[in-house]
Amino acid sequence: MIRVVLPVHLRTLARSGKEVRVEVDGPVTQRGVLDAVERDYPMLTGTIRDRNSGQRRPLVRFFACEEDLSNDAPDTPLPDRVARGEEPFLIVGAMAGG
Repeated sequence: MIRVVLPVHLRTLARSGKEVRVEVDGPVTQRGVLDAVERDYPMLTGTIRDRNSGQRRPLVRFFACEEDLSNDAPDTPLPDRVARGEEPFLIVGAMAGG
């Protein structure tokens, strides 16, 4: 099981706690994790990535093992610690403004 930490506004939408657990079919990648999150929490479809293009939304960032993975290719394998469930995959709502 992959541990995924959601920002508060997505927790509210998903009616979940801070962390959800999903089963990823195949390699553990950003795409695989997000596919599993959207499968298990369909109300989040289109909130983390664009429904049509699959691209990450501009103010959403991804972190794991203290690394910013936001600009990694979607099919790049996530760190082994995430794949083993030892560390969570974090979805973070970035702040903007001035």
